[in-house]
Amino acid sequence: MPDRQLLHMVIGGELKELGGTEFRDLSKVEFVGAYPNYAEARRAWAARAQATVDNALTRYFIIHAHKLLDPREDGHEEGHEH
Repeated sequence: MPDRQLLHMVIGGELKELGGTEFRDLSKVEFVGAYPNYAEARRAWAARAQATVDNALTRYFIIHAHKLLDPREDGHEEGHEH
């Protein structure tokens, strides 16, 4: 049986300020890709981060999308709002 898919997405772009997490222009956010596990997402993240190392405001992030798809994974049960 293959490993369970844990969807991760990598996105990035130019931030409004150093150390922040708000993008300067959402229309220019780059979707690098979707990956079946953290290890593959991390490889993609590292490649994009290295390629843009000269721009201090450009940052890439790994989104743990599997937690968004199944809220029970982070302790939330269906039908209950928190």
